[in-house]
Amino acid sequence: GAWKVAYADFVTAMMAFFLLLWLLNVTTDDEKNAISNYFDPTHPKVSQAESGAGGVLGGLTVAPEGAMASNVQPISSTTPSGTSVNNKTAKKDNLEKAKEELRKQEEERMQNAKAEIEKAIESDSELKALKDQLLIDMTPEGLRIQVIDKEGKPMFASGSARMFEKTRLLLEKVTEIIKKQPNELSVRGHTDSVGYGPGATYTNWELSADRANSSRRVMLESGFPPERINNVVGKADTEHLFKDDPTNASNRRISIILLKEELTNPDFEKKAAAALPDIRKKTEEEIEEEKENDTYIQQPTGVFPKMGTFKKSSGNVEFP
Repeated sequence: GAWKVAYADFVTAMMAFFLLLWLLNVTTDDEKNAISNYFDPTHPKVSQAESGAGGVLGGLTVAPEGAMASNVQPISSTTPSGTSVNNKTAKKDNLEKAKEELRKQEEERMQNAKAEIEKAIESDSELKALKDQLLIDMTPEGLRIQVIDKEGKPMFASGSARMFEKTRLLLEKVTEIIKKQPNELSVRGHTDSVGYGPGATYTNWELSADRANSSRRVMLESGFPPERINNVVGKADTEHLFKDDPTNASNRRISIILLKEELTNPDFEKKAAAALPDIRKKTEEEIEEEKENDTYIQQPTGVFPKMGTFKKSSGNVEFP
């Protein structure tokens, strides 16, 4: 009998040995590390690092070296870095500068067109007599050109959309100049407050719209591109030139507005972004040129002073 007990112990040991060999063969390195950490000696190294904790284990750790090392995950930041924020801010600032540069270039073109119209009227003996009936100014919408009536000098037949020949000549000259600009156009008719009388079916609304539309036709005949007519509007007597004098003859007028591109082009911001490289290049060239032109004269004090979205109307006429 005793030999059977010894033999059973031997077989059990062999089984455990071969089981260990099998486990070593089928486990991965990570699993081996985990098993090794689990069966670490019962007296792990204890960190003697001090901390502000006041408990029994204050400042100590019983975790074995390397234990749970595989469970430590790198911490990723979810907040944008300072560099990223700065880049976005710089990009936004550059875009605003590009848009401002486009606005500046556009205003310069419009001012040149204004000067060209005034010069053309002044140099034409037939139109020169009408220069006091032409008002040109810059507004938040763009360059506004107004053809106005004067007392005893109407631009249209009374109560009618039939324009006089002098009005046609004036519009043709204006069109000749502004058609060279890329901007879209708004044509608006205005009247004074003198009505047609009770029961009239034709009112200042119809009159102002018809006069604006009549002006549009003359401009198209003079070569203005039809696709650049943004809207034709009849304003009746709602926007007087002389607010304190609603019956003043000059309230009867046609307003032609070269609209700013920012108001009509939904891709204005994209255009500004596309222009950024050219604008930066231009700015750099201006800086270099300024440096070359700078002259410094040394003073006894050691100071060196530097020298030298309209919405397009579905038809031709729009009533507000």
